[in-house]
Amino acid sequence: MKNSYFRAVIIKRKNMVIERTEREVIIRMPANVNYEGIQKMIDLMSLREANARSVATQEDIDLLAKEANRGWWAENRNRYIR
Repeated sequence: MKNSYFRAVIIKRKNMVIERTEREVIIRMPANVNYEGIQKMIDLMSLREANARSVATQEDIDLLAKEANRGWWAENRNRYIR
């Protein structure tokens, strides 16, 4: 029978604890931690999660980047070339 309760402490430092349960990863940090740093960490984890599910090839990504750059340049060209 599968154990319905699983909890493991992955990292335990002076001011941080990371735990993993069956359904989630819990990160505990003091409330006075730099907000921008936490936001950057969340953004990175979100990006990595989305990337892990992606079926795009490097060629697809390169084409998308070219299109985005072309569109940006078309909209902003007059700001740089007169």
